[in-house]
Amino acid sequence: MGTNLFQGRHAVVTGGGRGIGRAISTALTNAGAKVTILGRDRAALDRAVSEGAAHGAGVADVTDHDAVHAAVEAAVAQFGPVDFLIANAGSAASAPFLKSSPEMFRQMLDVNLLGVTNVTHAVLGSMTERGFGRIVAVASTAGLKGYPYVSAYCAAKHAVVGFVRALALETATTDVTVNAVCPGFTDTDLVAESLERIMAKTGRTREQALSELVKHNPQQRLISPTEIADTVLWLCGEGARSVTGQAIAVAGGEI
Repeated sequence: MGTNLFQGRHAVVTGGGRGIGRAISTALTNAGAKVTILGRDRAALDRAVSEGAAHGAGVADVTDHDAVHAAVEAAVAQFGPVDFLIANAGSAASAPFLKSSPEMFRQMLDVNLLGVTNVTHAVLGSMTERGFGRIVAVASTAGLKGYPYVSAYCAAKHAVVGFVRALALETATTDVTVNAVCPGFTDTDLVAESLERIMAKTGRTREQALSELVKHNPQQRLISPTEIADTVLWLCGEGARSVTGQAIAVAGGEI
């Protein structure tokens, strides 16, 4: 991607301080956009900004509608209207269904679904008024298929995909596109923690635990965060103007 591809554009990335979000923020910054990252961890956000992954940061819990709106308003005051929204913040919890409490389901829906809708509410009005916008939700292959022991997470990510498909139709004539990127298991801190849990619970080696995670990927590997970032950049570009309401798997052929 050219360094000036998105010159003059303002992007907001939730969960932009680490992992997939940071890779996306870095890619957008390198393509010339002004990037604001939102998240809960001030230290991680400040580190990302100081290391050149973004231009500004705001502390906000994506489940808090008012806090998200306030953070977006502050970002707009600094860098102008939001052209690209990357709703990346998310969380995963695992348990057999009969041990999955109503609170777990609420938590998964709050973070993974309302975390997308809250920030979309904050930017969509301006996008439709100006006649331009790109909204990308980072969902999961768990939004496209089922996996055992993550029923709450799967339900929430399926909800994200449904939301994307519905909103894409509402905005189809406004030059605002709404899409989802659905990664498989990705090489992030979150997956590293999952490996540690598998090792602790089963006594498996790291290699055995990793083999369990990547068995669903026909390429038999973890996805790189930069691969997801490249997909997001394409969806934000002019060549994807007619791509909306899609859930694009970045998963080595899975699904």
